Amino acid sequence: MYKGRKIAVVIPAHNEEKFIGGVLREIPDYVDTVIVVDDASTDETAERVKNFQDPRVILLRNEKNLGVGGATVRGFKKALEMGAEIVVKVDGDGQMPLERLHLLLDAIIEEGYHYAKGNRFLEAHTLKKMPLVRLVGNIILTFLTKLASGYWHIFDPQNGYIAVERKALQAIPLDRLHRGYFFENDMLVHLNIMRFRVKDVPMPAIYGEEKSGIRLSSVILTFPWLLFKRFFYRIYHKYVLRDFSPIALFLFLGLFLLFWGAVFGAYHWIKSVKTGIPASTGTVMLAVLPLILGFQLVLEAIVLDIQETPK
Repeated sequence: MYKGRKIAVVIPAHNEEKFIGGVLREIPDYVDTVIVVDDASTDETAERVKNFQDPRVILLRNEKNLGVGGATVRGFKKALEMGAEIVVKVDGDGQMPLERLHLLLDAIIEEGYHYAKGNRFLEAHTLKKMPLVRLVGNIILTFLTKLASGYWHIFDPQNGYIAVERKALQAIPLDRLHRGYFFENDMLVHLNIMRFRVKDVPMPAIYGEEKSGIRLSSVILTFPWLLFKRFFYRIYHKYVLRDFSPIALFLFLGLFLLFWGAVFGAYHWIKSVKTGIPASTGTVMLAVLPLILGFQLVLEAIVLDIQETPK
């Protein structure tokens, strides 16, 4: 136990035979249970775990690949079943410094947060080791995730080194979380709806021979659309369904006015180009005023949403 709390570590692993042994060896002694979820690996990952001499280690095997999110959810459910009070997710590729695991736990136990996550950007000296494509991608995804999740004070949402309190984990609809690499982003959305407090913890990444399973093309094609959908999902559930707020009114009315102004203005601009007859002042005002008012309403909704961020 750690400071009177029962700790479980969940490790989703897919073809991590080179690294899983090293990760298991570095698990601190205060961790009560280590749950490795072998996600239909085709290498010796499961055998390495089976042969590891540590009574705390439990191996779960997926016959079908569920994705990192699906494997993690299975591990979370097992940890809750075993009575864990704080559950930590650690990747099986050895990139996460387990000697700093206590910092995530302290954020929950000592500071009262419900969810703590690593932030590689708070360890500036380690960013030089991060591949440029991954660095740029993380920055872009961070700002999109801020908007979608409502946690405007956090950074590096793709960081999979997380710790979550039992109460928060039980409140999240685990079976509805995304099964792929969007998993961490999706968790933030659901945590915000339930108004749980989240903290970033400085956490350097360790880069070695491991290969990332995330493909840039897949992220570009899927993440923006997923974040777009989760944004409206969160607004509806948090500000309409659970507790009606002017944020939803300002946002939806503002978006409608922006859409109206853009479509109306574009139509009359094209018409004037084709006919050679400029639009009247009144017509221009009917396009410009909705655009200005819509922008102000959307901006006010964002400002209010930032103020509503659980801290």
